[in-house]
Amino acid sequence: MDPVIIVGAGPVGLTLALALARQEVPSVVLDEGPGKDEPRFARTAVLREDTAALMERLSGVPLDEAGVRWAGWRSMRRRQVMREVAFDDGGPVHIAQHVLTGALRDAVAGERLVRLCVDSRLDSVEQEPSGVTAHTRGAKGTWWRGSYLVGCDGPRSTVRKLLDIRFPGRTAVERHAVATLRTELPWEDEALLHRMPPWRMSGPSAGEISGRPLPDGVWRLDWLLPPGKDLVTPELLVSRVRETLAGWTGGPTPPYELLDTGVHTVHHRLARRWRVGRVLLAGDAAHLLGALGTQGLDEGLRDADNLAWKLALAWHHGPHEALLDSYQAERRAVVAARLRAADQALPLLRGGGGLRAYVPGSGRGNDALLTDGHLGQGPLGAPGAYTGSPLAPLHLEAEVAVDTPPGAPVADVRVTAEDGAFVRLRDRLGHGALLVVLVAPGTGVWERRHWVGAGLMPRLAAAVTALPHPAELLVAESYPGAPAHTVLLVRPDGHLVTALNGVRPADLYAAAEATLGGPAAAGATTGPAEGSGAETGAGTGAGAGSR
Repeated sequence: MDPVIIVGAGPVGLTLALALARQEVPSVVLDEGPGKDEPRFARTAVLREDTAALMERLSGVPLDEAGVRWAGWRSMRRRQVMREVAFDDGGPVHIAQHVLTGALRDAVAGERLVRLCVDSRLDSVEQEPSGVTAHTRGAKGTWWRGSYLVGCDGPRSTVRKLLDIRFPGRTAVERHAVATLRTELPWEDEALLHRMPPWRMSGPSAGEISGRPLPDGVWRLDWLLPPGKDLVTPELLVSRVRETLAGWTGGPTPPYELLDTGVHTVHHRLARRWRVGRVLLAGDAAHLLGALGTQGLDEGLRDADNLAWKLALAWHHGPHEALLDSYQAERRAVVAARLRAADQALPLLRGGGGLRAYVPGSGRGNDALLTDGHLGQGPLGAPGAYTGSPLAPLHLEAEVAVDTPPGAPVADVRVTAEDGAFVRLRDRLGHGALLVVLVAPGTGVWERRHWVGAGLMPRLAAAVTALPHPAELLVAESYPGAPAHTVLLVRPDGHLVTALNGVRPADLYAAAEATLGGPAAAGATTGPAEGSGAETGAGTGAGAGSR
């Protein structure tokens, strides 16, 4: 079968190519550039914990070395610290975008299933029921044949324009002056947001400053600019740097080395369609967001993670229309909700005060909203859950509630693999298989040979073998909110399908079938017989995986 054509060699396109390769799907990546990004320290990304783990799995590079994992966060208003957060188990990762792209390019260079073609600018796309044909112009202009084509070619997407897909939204929602510099600040590896700083600033009012650490003593500083098109001159930016550093250190301006500057303009846009036949959109080609500290690249990487396993299944087993349609239904709904939340919060946070500015507690509430955006929490920033997904099972009699709602990313608990090794749950993601996880207290202290053939295990293993798609059986000592003998079904991208009370082969089969885009009904007649009902494993610690 023809490879998947990926247009765009930024982080989203390279992530998709590597994710497909892990599932034995070849791809051709069309890069309109020369194949190397110019270092720009003013262009950075903040990755949430799960997307950072995805990047580490695909690139093989520890992001703690390539970027900075925040040790903490503080929110300040005038001279007062409003909120402090410590990340004991690891917080968000801040990384320069060219460093991340370079790590992904290095991984692609060693991947036999990915072909990266530089100086290849797309100028036409044609599709028919059996595949897609694309043409690139220039010195290496040629025709390319693919099974599917994914446009990861940024906000000015050629793919989107060729498909005549509308891209409505709002322009210049926020503007920030940006400076990246090497200096010493009082907060090592801690990010901060300072609202209404008490010192006088040059030029237009800067009501909000954020500081984010990078490796080797480098910091990215952002100053929120007032609405309008005021020119940010080099002299103005240097004045702001000096005033801010002096204000934060409480004395004269400390020594600093200015590395990069820029103006970051945030737009909010959402493509009307993300799929037209065999052509799909991902990343900035499909959506733009970023106000109030939210991260557009983080959402783009989630697009790639969601799409990869669905494309792989269609590539290996033939068209799965409902499954491919679910990519738009799930991801577009999540991004649309994020944009709505930002639109609702913006008047409160950027509306110029009014009576709200004098309401007791309003400043604290605003700081909480902004913290949510910057840290990936709440409606503004938390990873989206695919609660309304067309892949969700309609009704399962044995379904039970755990702390992770259906459709949300699973917790990264320690699990025992089939070979007896202890691994993190996230380490088993991305290979295209479903994961079935049995919660079995006691298994962590006994060797696998003592419990693998006891209690529920033989029956669960048989149910997993009978599923309509390859699945890996894992065992967890515990899972947040799950009683003993709960069985979790997890998608290849790490989102929970369902939690079942015990071993229920028919419900498990129906949930797996729904996840693949098939009938979303519990107790499907195509599944295995339920037998004598759920077992409890009593007496054994081994009760103890829209277009």
